[in-house]
Amino acid sequence: MARFDLAIEKTLRWEGGYSADDLDPGGETNWGISKRSYPDLHIKELTRDEAVVIYERDYWRYDSILDQPLAEKIFDMAVNVGPLQAHRLLQRALGVPADGICGPQTIEAINSCDPDELVRELRATLAEFYCRLVLRKPARERHLRGWLRRALS
Repeated sequence: MARFDLAIEKTLRWEGGYSADDLDPGGETNWGISKRSYPDLHIKELTRDEAVVIYERDYWRYDSILDQPLAEKIFDMAVNVGPLQAHRLLQRALGVPADGICGPQTIEAINSCDPDELVRELRATLAEFYCRLVLRKPARERHLRGWLRRALS
């Protein structure tokens, strides 16, 4: 069974520090937690420990995934592109209905696949997703290199 305490450490290597980037649709962000998603939080003062609590409460749904690296990749995707979009990308890669809900059917498909193969597919799918974002909004190209590093990790 996958463990949150291991997954969060990998994700927080990408997320951290305060940002108020005009091109970030989430707006003001700290530890990857955005003002758009949490309008009542004082984002600038958000601590790492507070962010971890939010991630475990609101993002982690992967205890029943058998492969830890696969669970970590899915969790990191959910943090970076949002759970709904991450789950749709995951479901497309799995060939199950893409409703954006990581429910029992999706978990069963995850645990029935070759985890290394699915991680490779998720990397490619996420890289494609980021490239399409830049095609739609060319000003976001300055984020592409970092996004691709994250997607391919």
